[in-house]
Formats: sequence, structure tokens, C-alpha cells
Amino acid sequence: MEYLHSTLKMENLVVAKFGGSAIGPDGLSIPIIIQRITELKKNSKIIAVFSAPLTIDDGKTRSITDVILEIGQKAQNGENFTLEKVLNAYSKILDLVSTEYQEACKKTIEEYLQKANDALVLAQEKKDFANEDRSNALAFSGEILMSQVMNYILKGKGIKSAAVDFESWPIITDSNIESTNFLYSKSVDRVAPIESLLRQNDIVSIGGFIGKTADGITTTYERGGSDRTAADIGILFHKKFNTQIDFEKDSSVVSADPKIVSDGLDEVSQLSFNEARLAGMFGMKILDPIAIKEILENGADMPIIVTNMKNPAKTTVIKRTPDKQNGHPLKIVTGKKNCAIFRIESESAVRLLESLEKLKRYSEFIVLSPYTKDGIEFTRILFLDGDYVKRNEKYLLGFDSLATITYNRGVITLIGDEMWRVQQIASKASAKIGEAGLNILNMDAQEETSRIIIVVEDSGDNIKNAIRAIHDEKSKIKFV
Repeated sequence: MEYLHSTLKMENLVVAKFGGSAIGPDGLSIPIIIQRITELKKNSKIIAVFSAPLTIDDGKTRSITDVILEIGQKAQNGENFTLEKVLNAYSKILDLVSTEYQEACKKTIEEYLQKANDALVLAQEKKDFANEDRSNALAFSGEILMSQVMNYILKGKGIKSAAVDFESWPIITDSNIESTNFLYSKSVDRVAPIESLLRQNDIVSIGGFIGKTADGITTTYERGGSDRTAADIGILFHKKFNTQIDFEKDSSVVSADPKIVSDGLDEVSQLSFNEARLAGMFGMKILDPIAIKEILENGADMPIIVTNMKNPAKTTVIKRTPDKQNGHPLKIVTGKKNCAIFRIESESAVRLLESLEKLKRYSEFIVLSPYTKDGIEFTRILFLDGDYVKRNEKYLLGFDSLATITYNRGVITLIGDEMWRVQQIASKASAKIGEAGLNILNMDAQEETSRIIIVVEDSGDNIKNAIRAIHDEKSKIKFV
């Protein structure tokens, strides 16, 4: 029986995502990535998901994605363009490739950048940098090329490595080209080539952010989409391997954005899927909340580890149900600028919410508590991206022409599944915001809730000041 049990045990798989900041400008942090991969592969197979690298442009650190978007705008306007900045960035990264693989890697860089250039030429001819031309320009200059280059670097270090070619791409999406959606049923039919590579190698590299329709059209997720790629790969493999997702970052999760709060930050050792999703929606750059949504929708149960890649002992574990802990129930204080509130009759809101979910597949909003006026119930929808609302005003008002939209709103959010254990938390938080000189326009809190939302005017440093005020009070707030 013991032998039978051992033969049935699944291999370990880590889906490790390395974002642009993990790669560093012009590949500066790639030696640390190699150290992390060398450590991880001791106990697991690895699928490494790579974002587009960063580069130094006019003394500033920029993503290759932003550089290409700027070049694409030039092409659309009929102006001359060059990929010299992009080529220079990869030429510096090429120095990290061993002599044995350098010529092959250089040829790959040239081939992929030619594909990106071809897409930009088409955009120039059409006077429109959009849809498949935009996706191809981004894919072949950024994520897909970076995964190929990393494959050569890893091979040069003696690591048994392979990279996924775009012809064998496993991430199949719908036809929303620039803000696409993962299709599990189509993707699972295309998983065999990457699984074969994984069985034959210790590590397989793949580009994040990029998808492909069943008909072969290149698609992209929205910004931050490499998180979703890592989640989608995990979804495809969680029944075949003992799978966990590892986001390699500059730090593990702390109780507020360290760029806003400098003192008194607490390390957060565990988060629930719900807490992490809310934190991501409301401004904490932990992970794309849609990544968690897709994991839940597809019934996958696997942990997500956020690792400080420079100090791997520091991690935050995100899972469906965290272990019982004695830490402070208020785990995170965060905030979001550029929000909008949409007020609509509740009867019409039902149709709108159904349309957002099923047709738009859009979820960056929260339904606040309803209110009644003149005997009519109204629903308030807090959209976390005011620009999305502006672009889709006609669509939204089509459900109720008398609905109203209020822009320039910011939200401060307190997050913790067990905040009900904190005494008078809502009143103390609102009092601190008042002491900071801010006017609360709206507050949405319940007796037992995983989040408290406070709406203020999005002006100046209002959001930062409110976050600092509440976080400063956090250590003084008692809990049961």
C-alpha cells in the first residue's frame, strides 16, 4: 500500500511570475531571478511567467510596454518610428546570455522585433494602432520575447529549460482583443504541448499578459495581466500537479502601501482570497484581483505565495481559508483615486449588473448599500475606474437615462475578514478622517464585514492623508 501511495503522489509545480520590477531595468535583477529559480526547482517543476522588461529612457525607468505604446501612437499619427530603444534594452540583457547561446538569442531578438515592427507598419498604414496590430506589437517586443531570452539565459546556466512558442500558446481567450478573457474549456484542449515541455524540462518559460483566440488572433489582457496568466496556468495544471502560484516581488504584503505609510507597517503573513481580491481592487499592488476571480470561477484550490525575492524567507500566503491567527483583524488600509459613483433605480440596476457580468465581463465595481427616495429604491454602484465610466457613459445610461454619475471620488478601504472583532472600528476610522481635515461624503460599513469603504473627494493628497491617519490609529484600536 505504501508503494501504491507513492506512485499516485503528484509532482510539485510552482507557477512563478516575475514582473517588470522583478526583472529590473535592462535586466538588472536577472541574477536574482536565476537564484530564485535554482532554489525553487530543487523541489518542483517550474513554469515561469515573465512580464515585459523595464528599460532606462531619458534617465527614467519605463516599461517596454509603455515605450511600445508611445511608438504605436507615433505610427498611428503617420510619424516615423524606430525600435532602437527596445533593441538597446535587449542588447544589454543579451550580455547575460552565455557565449554558447548568444548568437541564437540575438537572432531570436531580431526575429521577434521584426514581427513587432511589421505590426507597427500595419498600424501606420491603417492610421490606427489598435486590436491585433497593437497586440502583436506588444507581444513580440515584450512578454513573449522576454520569455525566449530568459530561456537562453537559463540554458546557459546549465538549467534544463524550454520556452513556449506562440504557435503552441495554451492561453485561449475570447475575441475582446485589447481586454480579453480567459476561456478554460478552449485552453484545456491546447495544454498538451506545454505539458510535454514541462515533463521533459525543469523549467518552462512563457510570456504573461498575452492570449490567443481559437482562430489564432493575438489578444492582450489589461495592464497587470501577467498575474492573470500565472493564475490561468495554475488553473490548467492544478489537477495534474500539486500546484502553487508564486509572485516574486520587491516585498511581501504589508499593512499599507509603503510609498504612503513609512512608519509602523505590519507584515501580513496570510490573507484570504477575499481579502487579497479586495486589496487589489482598492489600490494595493498585490495582484490583479481578476486573477483570484478566475481561480474561484474555475474551482481551483491552490495557494498563492507573495515572495520578497531579495529575502525569500519573507512571504505572504494567500489561500481560500487562512489558518487561524491571533494578529490584528484589520489587516490592510488602502485607497483608490479616480473613482465614480453611479446612482440608478434598483429595478434597472439588476439588468445593468447582469450585463456587466455576462456581456462586458467587467467586475471593477462594488455595489454599496441602497437607499430610498420618494418611495423608490436606488442602487449605488462604486466604479473603481472613473475613466472606464467616462468611456462607457452611453452604455451605462442606456439602462436608465435618469441615472446620475458623480466623478472625482476617492475611497479609503479597511480590509479584514474578521473586522467584526474590532471595537467601534467604523466610528474610530471616520473620526480620524475628520481629524485629518477631510469631509466624508459616503460610508459603507456593516456590523460583520470584510471591508469598510469611506468615500471622500478625490483632490490633492486627500487619499494619502486619510490612509496615514487610519493606519496610525490601527495599533491603538482594540479587538476582541
